[in-house]
Amino acid sequence: QLAFPPTVGGQTLMGLPTLWRLRSWHDAGVWPLDDHWRDADIVLAETWTGLIEPAVKARPEGEIRDEAQVRMLARALSLLPAPELEALMSNLPDAAREEAWTLGIGAGDRLCELADPLKPPPLADDCFALPPGVDWTPVDAALDRLRERLHPIAGKETVPVADSAGRVLYKDLRALRSNPPAANSAVDGYGFAHASNGGGPRTLPLIEGRAAAGVPHGDTVPAGHAIRILTGATLPDGVDTVVLDEDTRTDGARVAFNEPPKARVNTRKAGEDVARGKVFLEAGRRLTPADLALCAALGHGRIPVRKRLRVGVLSTGDELTEPGSEAGEDRIFDANRPMLLSLIARWGMAPVDLGLAADRRDAVASALSDARTSCDAVLTSGGASAGDEDHVSALLRESGAMAEWRVAIKPGRPLALGTWEGTPIFGLPGNPVAALVCSLVFARPALGLMAGENWLVPRGVMVPAAFSKDKKPGRREYLRARLNDDGHAEVFPSEGSGRISGLSWATGLVELGDGARRVEPGEPVAFLSYAAFDG
Repeated sequence: QLAFPPTVGGQTLMGLPTLWRLRSWHDAGVWPLDDHWRDADIVLAETWTGLIEPAVKARPEGEIRDEAQVRMLARALSLLPAPELEALMSNLPDAAREEAWTLGIGAGDRLCELADPLKPPPLADDCFALPPGVDWTPVDAALDRLRERLHPIAGKETVPVADSAGRVLYKDLRALRSNPPAANSAVDGYGFAHASNGGGPRTLPLIEGRAAAGVPHGDTVPAGHAIRILTGATLPDGVDTVVLDEDTRTDGARVAFNEPPKARVNTRKAGEDVARGKVFLEAGRRLTPADLALCAALGHGRIPVRKRLRVGVLSTGDELTEPGSEAGEDRIFDANRPMLLSLIARWGMAPVDLGLAADRRDAVASALSDARTSCDAVLTSGGASAGDEDHVSALLRESGAMAEWRVAIKPGRPLALGTWEGTPIFGLPGNPVAALVCSLVFARPALGLMAGENWLVPRGVMVPAAFSKDKKPGRREYLRARLNDDGHAEVFPSEGSGRISGLSWATGLVELGDGARRVEPGEPVAFLSYAAFDG
């Protein structure tokens, strides 16, 4: 074909002479057509920039797409380790032959990974490993371990300020301009130079015109004169003080007021909120709507943020069925998946519904493998212990990337942590109460760190207890709780981890430390609201 896209014939007619000239230079080899390409000092190979299109989408603002394609693919091929490049060139897939022997066919994901310099490295397979001899792990030790071994894995991009709420900054933001950018009036009134006026009641002639927000008065106000000025207006030269409307009388030509106010009263200095060049938001912060107002006010139209961490949720168990479907008495509806998916969205991450997996090793393995391309991390519920049907922990153990944590926590205890084909897996208990508690206490700060966020330490408040309890030593306990009308913490009547209604009844958790304790009504206890885990 010589005309109209795709003009393969025209490209070939132009390309062959160019290839011939390049081939004759320094005896270059042509892969895979020349038998001697392996021995050549220079090898010519055709590739296709579309292989790395997902990475090109994250190119710097303003860079031409074709330019970014060439630059990023060249980077990817240059960073490909020699054994991988050798394998790619030696084991040519059939698809590559059909596509004119295109180098890189079949390795698009790997090349995308290398093409994007902002893509963080993956987690190591042993990132969750515990030190030898560790059996029961206290909650604080488990959190310290996660904080020490994890790092951000979410990529980076730049988005419009209006789309950045809930996203995590990947670098400090500095003010591009001061706020306010110039000295201005804080009220409606009359402006003048304080030093040019004596004490006692004053009557000043008004100059023509006025100063309003966005409509400055360009002339200098002479000493001993005043000007009509409105809130937000830039102070004209010769004005450093403003007297309130309510404190004046005017006939349109003059303004009268009593004892002049203090110098610079009712005015705002340039940069008194934030000065140009100052760091006003630090990397690792999850942006709030108020942050967006600040970013916009300081001149930022686009914000450097982490890509949303894609967190999959997979439920396992033959006893589970989809909510709303027909279910016999031997089946239960999957309560964990909708709960966990909504938590992930609430944390500013991207939830990915991986559905239900049957209690079969191959079904769970297939679901985890399918999640590799769509998820950065996966939460599973069920199958995290060491029973016959606990396939999540068994699969992670077989892959050599498993750490079974027995955490001294109630409810909860078994956590299967590991990686599956490079994807971090958090194996949560199947019980909804334990799944929620372990998600809030462990998964929330860990996922936040992987998303690029600062490590979350939920801030509790000390409130009087509205309950009594004898707590045994050895495990940290989290009780479903809410504050009553007196501001005291009352707890759900049953501590049974099967009582899902208690999760809905509660607005947070009462945290009781690792040691033994007798709690009496009125004694202070730590209350962690659910919102405290949002960050």
